[in-house]
Amino acid sequence: MEVMSDPTKQPYEELGTHLKYLREQLHQTIPEVSGSVEIDDAELERIEAGLECPSEDILLLLINHFNMRDGEATQLWELAGYDAPLTEKTQIGEDGNIQKQVVMLLAIDTRTIYTDGLDINCNQAGVTLNFTQNNGSDSNSVARLGMSYDQAARVSKALQTALLHAKYMRGPKELPPADEQSTID
Repeated sequence: MEVMSDPTKQPYEELGTHLKYLREQLHQTIPEVSGSVEIDDAELERIEAGLECPSEDILLLLINHFNMRDGEATQLWELAGYDAPLTEKTQIGEDGNIQKQVVMLLAIDTRTIYTDGLDINCNQAGVTLNFTQNNGSDSNSVARLGMSYDQAARVSKALQTALLHAKYMRGPKELPPADEQSTID
């Protein structure tokens, strides 16, 4: 018995449907998401309709934008037909046990993301900075950085130095308010 495929089904319909569902769950518009990953609105519409598969770079940006967990990201990666590098490689170890090597691919995104919020969490492992953007009634995480306490202290010192330098580089210097001025004898 020969199974015939549905001619009305788009080649990447399942992938597109899933991406559209994620966007709608976050109450984001096509222009918001397409702007975030720097593609045309029409391209995102074709991807969500299942007419077109996003490139690996765009799919990684969408995965990061939607802050997907590894399992869901791997599922989307497979729906797009990309086998490597998100697949697991299975090997037999010297002891005869099955070993799996998991390769993780991280997108390098050099765009500047502006934020209007910051949550700082400290625990035994170090410091986590969670940068957020307010989009009306909710805040979305746009970047998350983790570092050791020593690194956080160096970042804080570098930020203070940069802010002081920027403060003195802006326009003409102003005298401090009257209550801060010292009197000349």
